[in-house]
Amino acid sequence: MKIHHLSLLALLFSAGVAHAQQDAAAQTNLNALAAGAPAVVPRGTADGLKGSPYADNRWLLAQITLANNLPLAPVPLKYDVLDHRLLMRAPARPKDSLQLDDARVLQFVLNEPATPLSPARQRTFRRFAEAPAENHKRDYVEVLHQGRYTLLKHYLKKLNKANYQGAYSTDSHYDEIEDKSVYYLLTPDARLVPVKLALKPLQGAAPALAAALKTAADAQKPKTDAEWTAVFAAADPAPAK
Repeated sequence: MKIHHLSLLALLFSAGVAHAQQDAAAQTNLNALAAGAPAVVPRGTADGLKGSPYADNRWLLAQITLANNLPLAPVPLKYDVLDHRLLMRAPARPKDSLQLDDARVLQFVLNEPATPLSPARQRTFRRFAEAPAENHKRDYVEVLHQGRYTLLKHYLKKLNKANYQGAYSTDSHYDEIEDKSVYYLLTPDARLVPVKLALKPLQGAAPALAAALKTAADAQKPKTDAEWTAVFAAADPAPAK
């Protein structure tokens, strides 16, 4: 019995050491992706800045997947859509935003905490390999739903500078970041269809789901991205693994 007890202790100790080594390796790999200098975040000019450059303004804990499958420690992350970059907040420098070298990043998953109005959920962002424009293929696109059909959100932002001087001024005293995001439906035959998040356009893009979408939409009355995600989950459930 003593031999078995000692063997179990040795096994647990070895597992603990291996886990600690894996955690250390994950943090080392993450540190290697972070630039040394803090990133400059948009602050606006003139009388200020309206709008946001980020897909989500919050620092959300993220799991990052690299092309070489190296482990990475979870890290608070923001996706800066305007400047096409990922920003992280390192525990050792909690007041700094550090830019990740994301050349090897395939995808990241943001962990959104529960609120009084909605449950916790995970939000997957991957490269937009199917993008119709070549210069957008390295952008990240949010996968709102994935079943037979895939519902994608391509985040796009445009900066409009303040214009209150000169003969052609618009009397705008603020820099403004405009949201120009586009939704797409990827069909089973690999067609990428731009859509609006409304019942009729979605039914037109996915006629095979028309009846199921109407039933789910009538029941849920969707308005937000998360609510439309729930509609698609009901109308087009993901195949069993």
